[in-house]
Amino acid sequence: MEEKNSREISLQRAEELKTRIEDFLVIKDTIPKGLSEESIRKQEEKKKKILSLLNATEEEWKDWKWQLKNRISDVDLLSQMIKLDEKEIKAVKQVQKKFRWSISPYYVSLIDDDNKYCPIKLMSVPTKVEIEKQVGSIDPMGEEFTNPAGSITRRYPDRLIINVTNECAMYCRHCQRRRNIGTLDQHTPREALQESIDYIRANPEIRDVLITGGDALALSDHVLDWLLGELHAIPTVDYIRLGTRTLVTMPQRITDDLLNILKKYSPIYINTHFNHPLEITKEAKEACDKLANIGVPLGNQAVLLNGVNNDKYVMRLMNQELLKCRVRPYYIFHAKKVLGTTHFKTSVDEGIEIMEYLRGYTSGMAIPTYIINAPKGKGKTPILPQYVISHGRDYIKIRTWEGEVVDYPNVKSKPIEDILK
Repeated sequence: MEEKNSREISLQRAEELKTRIEDFLVIKDTIPKGLSEESIRKQEEKKKKILSLLNATEEEWKDWKWQLKNRISDVDLLSQMIKLDEKEIKAVKQVQKKFRWSISPYYVSLIDDDNKYCPIKLMSVPTKVEIEKQVGSIDPMGEEFTNPAGSITRRYPDRLIINVTNECAMYCRHCQRRRNIGTLDQHTPREALQESIDYIRANPEIRDVLITGGDALALSDHVLDWLLGELHAIPTVDYIRLGTRTLVTMPQRITDDLLNILKKYSPIYINTHFNHPLEITKEAKEACDKLANIGVPLGNQAVLLNGVNNDKYVMRLMNQELLKCRVRPYYIFHAKKVLGTTHFKTSVDEGIEIMEYLRGYTSGMAIPTYIINAPKGKGKTPILPQYVISHGRDYIKIRTWEGEVVDYPNVKSKPIEDILK
């Protein structure tokens, strides 16, 4: 009888849990994603159009060097590839006088002409608000004041960044380092890279090095091989991280030659930057799989962007799709107040709401940490929903993911040697 009652209770609880996910099940198939049949069809049609306009072949499309060389930076050409009205074309021409833009042919193929506010388009095609709203800072992170040597940025005791280039496959409209983009692609000079390496060698507390830019994988294989080799040879460096959005904007970059280089310098971690389920395509998944198959752990650092992913259902679907690609959601960054990007800003409340919705409603692996970068390089600050309601003398009052408030014991532990006497 007892067993039957416990089973009945369990079944009742299961039905209750089903009702908690019904809203997502209803809406998830309406959210566009790159791996849907419809998106695959549209991307293939757009790709054929782009290849025709560029007089290129399928083999060239698969070549990352061709993708980089043929980035679209002329709005008249872009308007032949995607739908742009006269106002949009005029806006791009105005913005490009102040801020650079460029989009890989691959990423252009992801833009959905049936949606004027396609998130891919919002992240890649300049809009007039970039120059109309002159608020924000050109360097909100204060990186100018955290550069002790070479091209290093150092904000923390045991880790630092080496900025290796200003080049990217696509210049995101929300970029935090748009001040570095300039008008020409420039890799960091070898002398500055060597100075950075010497600084790390001379400061043995540095155990974690992040190579970024720009995009770390915009470097040639030759330079990347040399840089990884130099860092790997420093005994006090435990591991190296690469920051790259090429998995999203130019997945052709993940070649066999690159994989063979990365294999030599394990452990290497890669953090990438998916912001919407539409960016998770067949090509992107293949690139992620190649890296995962050689043992490179992958993490995702999304940015919370107005009109792109400030929606609890979109963020949940994206994180679940990422796990299918063996990419672990790592951070959701609150957008910084970078000059020309503040139209992407959201409230902190929106970020907290998303985190509330993820906790308990999807697996822990699909829940990143919501981060605000404190101004002027003061570091990452996690922002969490409040689950601790109050402290008692020997208990805490907590709120569960379902909103139930319960008391939980909070008794100070005794020294282990006293317990084991």
